[in-house]
Amino acid sequence: MDERDRKALEDIEKFGCHVLNVMEGEEQPCFSYSIGIEKTLNQPELIIVGLKRELSHSIINNYRQRLASGEIFIPGVFYSDFIEGFDVTFIETDKKHYKEYLGWGLWLYSGNNFKTYQLIWPTTADIWPWNENKSEYYVWAQPILNSSGVLEKI
Repeated sequence: MDERDRKALEDIEKFGCHVLNVMEGEEQPCFSYSIGIEKTLNQPELIIVGLKRELSHSIINNYRQRLASGEIFIPGVFYSDFIEGFDVTFIETDKKHYKEYLGWGLWLYSGNNFKTYQLIWPTTADIWPWNENKSEYYVWAQPILNSSGVLEKI
């Protein structure tokens, strides 16, 4: 176990989760995700793809705090109080994406036996992944991590 492993475990014990931020690459947008929420609250971890690190980190902490206070989040329901002025929704992340996106979760849970939600966000023009007039950038910035890679209208 190295220093980063210890820090992650300490954060989970102290704060209820650890947030990992992955920088944008040539073929992949930036993303952030939690580890430890299922371990401490028995609720799904959260991944956010394509939003800035600081915003994603804040949303994940807000999500964990709300779960800790007893709120439950349901995929396909819209929530208006994660990003000011915009609704968001959640989908269940398919396990086929865990290796590419949730490596530390695989480490913490010793495999893929944990659940993760992906937060789905609209553009500032209120375009969602199911809208036909979405830009190529938006499609790239927020890949849909369900089994099909496509999100039908919610």
